[in-house]
Amino acid sequence: MRGRDLGSTVAEAQERIASAVKLPNGYQILWSGEFEDLQNAKVRLNIVVPITLLLIFVLLYGLFNTLRDSLLALAGIPFAIGGGLIALYLAGLAFSVSAAIGFISLFGVAVMDGILNITYFRELRAQGMNVAEAVFQGAEQRMRPMLMTALSAGVGLFPAAISHGIGSQVQRPLATVVVGGMFIGPLLLLVVAPALRRIFLARESTDGGDSESAPDAEQT
Repeated sequence: MRGRDLGSTVAEAQERIASAVKLPNGYQILWSGEFEDLQNAKVRLNIVVPITLLLIFVLLYGLFNTLRDSLLALAGIPFAIGGGLIALYLAGLAFSVSAAIGFISLFGVAVMDGILNITYFRELRAQGMNVAEAVFQGAEQRMRPMLMTALSAGVGLFPAAISHGIGSQVQRPLATVVVGGMFIGPLLLLVVAPALRRIFLARESTDGGDSESAPDAEQT
């Protein structure tokens, strides 16, 4: 077990025992203890994570009342997940239940950033600003609160992410995922998400131009 994660260790032990030990009929080997708890937790996560994403989407749809804005608010989740995976890879850690909990935490922060951006974008559009200017100014004005949130959480959990003492095997994967997602996710969100809004919301400017040209045509 030293220097390894529990899952890969038990998997190797199961493979060796299966090839070397032949049990009589009526006998079986049960892998219990921490490994059994790990397997049960993975089964629960397979249910909890989809339900969490579904509830987030339902709440977003209730807030924005449009499928497009709800999906754009969720656009930050892949970037946060990518940051967490990169952090796990660089730290040499395997995916675990603790890391999965860290990813669930990142979901909430990424969606919160998306809500801030979409809400401010709508306010700018209501003031008469076109799509391109609203996207650019919205990203510029929301950059500071997003980076402050990311830095506060990332710096606070950084000592836990580099710890090697007693109990670090539980807290270290969670902290590593959150730190990686907080540092990489918001940066990508500030670069990629405005471009996505510019692409998917460009039709609004066309619709707005058509609606503005209609009264002019009637006056002529």
